[in-house]
Amino acid sequence: MATGANKKQTRAERDRTRLYQARRDFHEGLQRRRRRDNLVAGVAGGILILAVVGGQIAYYTAGPGAPVPEPSATATPSATPAPVATTPAAEETAPVSPTPTP
Repeated sequence: MATGANKKQTRAERDRTRLYQARRDFHEGLQRRRRRDNLVAGVAGGILILAVVGGQIAYYTAGPGAPVPEPSATATPSATPAPVATTPAAEETAPVSPTPTP
């Protein structure tokens, strides 16, 4: 009769071991999935950030946000003008008007 009790105990131990192993496998699967999901989210987030930065650069360099080029005032080389003869202002004489007497 002692052998029947022993079989019952070994069956219970096997059930406990099987359940324990199933729980361990389940939790390991959850950890693998979380790790994979975090990796996918990180890669997708990085791609999203690169796309946003690239879009901003494209918008402000080539799109409607680009500054309109304005013509600059640059001196164009031309022929040297001939010197113009000027008379000094001191030599000019103004007409003398008579001063009124009181």
